[in-house]
Amino acid sequence: MSHPAAPLPGLPATDDPVALERREGPWGEVVLRQRGAHYEIIANGCFLMDTSDGRSERLLVRAALEELDARENPRLLIGGLGVGFSLAEAAAEPRWGGVTVVEREPAILDWHRTGPLSGLSADALADPRTALVEADLVAYVREAAADGGRFDALCLDIDNGPEWTVTDDNSSLYSPTGLAACREALTPGGVLAVWSAQPSSAFERSLANAGFCRVRTDEIPVVRGVPDVVHFAARPA
Repeated sequence: MSHPAAPLPGLPATDDPVALERREGPWGEVVLRQRGAHYEIIANGCFLMDTSDGRSERLLVRAALEELDARENPRLLIGGLGVGFSLAEAAAEPRWGGVTVVEREPAILDWHRTGPLSGLSADALADPRTALVEADLVAYVREAAADGGRFDALCLDIDNGPEWTVTDDNSSLYSPTGLAACREALTPGGVLAVWSAQPSSAFERSLANAGFCRVRTDEIPVVRGVPDVVHFAARPA
């Protein structure tokens, strides 16, 4: 996710967004807009993401795989489908053994399956390794933890960061019990990567306190505004 501080790159400042579809979802209103050549997703009036860049969403997945070294056929959970950058990155990498994408908004799933965003994600959705799951990520991670480590990497991008959640209930994911569930949903040595619009030293401490190791934060320059960041942590082997 991201929040633009200026007009999208390559587009004139006078470009006004056009609402392509507006839906009332389980957590409020979700809108798909087009601004020039780019698409935007808005939830309850809050800008979530657009198709103008995507490098940090792709790095989220790419760097998680690098942290797994030579592990064979690792299983990936992507939290949040968004505009599909993370899924596209995962599907383009043959090393991933399976890619599960958890998205709670039916509208976003529909926009990718048959709507305007299908042109961005059709190849990734056709990949037999890809599975889309309509579910709340917090609940899904807790179920995965209860079943024992299912995934080698969790790449989460459902908020603008641990301290800037889209809905209040998402905050439980970054709580001590939520992070413990993330840890237990991973295989030993598995990697957690969390996208954020800004760094958080408090979240780094929370990750360490939750029993993760190799905690770090990487900054990713973007075309507009301050850098995005990805928080990384690993379950001890």
